[in-house]
Amino acid sequence: MKILNNYFIYNAFVVNEGEIFSADVLVQQGKIARIMKKNLPVEDLFFEEDTIFIDATDKYLLPGAIDAHVHFREPGLTHKGDMFSESRAAVAGGVTSIMDMPNTIPQTTTNELLNEKFHLAEGKMFTNYSFYLGATNHNLEQIQQIDASRVCGIKLFMGSSTGDMLVSDNEMLQKLFHIQHVPIAVHCEDESMIARNVQQAKETYGEHVPIEKHAEIRSEEACFLSTQKAVALAQQYGTKLHVLHVSTAKELTLFTEQHPNITAEACISYLFLDENKYADLGTKMKCNPAIKKTSDKEALLNALLSGKISTIGSDHAPHTLEEKENTYFKAPSGIPAVQHSLLLMLKLCKEDKIKLQTVVERMCHAPAQIYAIEQRGFIREGYFADLVLVDMKQETEINKNTIHYKCDWSPFEREKVPARIEKTFVNGELAYDNETFPSQPNGQVLTFNRIK
Repeated sequence: MKILNNYFIYNAFVVNEGEIFSADVLVQQGKIARIMKKNLPVEDLFFEEDTIFIDATDKYLLPGAIDAHVHFREPGLTHKGDMFSESRAAVAGGVTSIMDMPNTIPQTTTNELLNEKFHLAEGKMFTNYSFYLGATNHNLEQIQQIDASRVCGIKLFMGSSTGDMLVSDNEMLQKLFHIQHVPIAVHCEDESMIARNVQQAKETYGEHVPIEKHAEIRSEEACFLSTQKAVALAQQYGTKLHVLHVSTAKELTLFTEQHPNITAEACISYLFLDENKYADLGTKMKCNPAIKKTSDKEALLNALLSGKISTIGSDHAPHTLEEKENTYFKAPSGIPAVQHSLLLMLKLCKEDKIKLQTVVERMCHAPAQIYAIEQRGFIREGYFADLVLVDMKQETEINKNTIHYKCDWSPFEREKVPARIEKTFVNGELAYDNETFPSQPNGQVLTFNRIK
């Protein structure tokens, strides 16, 4: 049976490209067919027989959020999360496209494994999707051969990682930064400095290091030195570099208008949590880089407002509660966040800390532009109908009843957000509708408009 995918969304406040305006939006065959800023007689439009009319009076229609930084854990770590469960949680949070990281089992460090991952995702993803190829000290040939039209980028760890994906060889780094056909997304922490800090902490505390010391072990200086090195290489070679999860005010000094090819990401956890939360959340908020000072949190928000930080990601990295509730060294790093990143930014909007247009710019437009995604990230005629309908007059409480992660917890539990994600459209079909989901996911492989 044909899935209904023609909609007329009328009386919406459309948020797009710096504007908020009243409009009707016609969706036909998965694409945005018409955007009508002014009233247009219904008889002037052609409606398919299966068109569904949606009254969006007093509600806001946004482009679907694009999260360029998630860990959906499949293959190999599916007890934590999988493509089906985590993409389902994503659309419940208004995220319509994701880019998944390579640190799975096996790690995605060859084109063969990358193709297997794309095949694994077929029919499982509620969101649109692409995958990173992980850089190692030995896989330059694999990186040079990737299909830039469907692979979102290269993930480079210039700091602690698992397995073989810590690139420490300077000659390899220089060769990597010659890459021009896809962006390099980098995790920046200085490994040698962290190793020294770990050794000092073990000598002082043994295995029972207080979680509050996490930000000292994975310190501001460790982040700054690594980011400084990555930025310098990108400046030297003209690399398209996206620095992930910036966590300190000091790193922000490295991003300038003179180098628009070098961009930065803020993650929702660093915008909402700070050192004062370790006492309450413990290892639940352990992530890498570490969440640091209140002053860093404030500086990151200001950088979002100014445009020094271009995108907002979740770094969604689920672990089971049993795994997280462990001693410092045994508790894994990572926080589940993809379902709540947009909601929490909407809370900041209601608190007048950021404009709704800016949230859309950072979560929708900028990721589409930085990664050169084709026909997504904007509400434009002819683009895919990846859309989110938001009710800014309702309240959402983040709790066990509404969390859709397989791990079934969030560090933001009990947070009350004065907004609600009502509907999420992916490729013109309803992927989420007031806590209900379709039986069959509708996500597609993202495509990229790049010249190698």
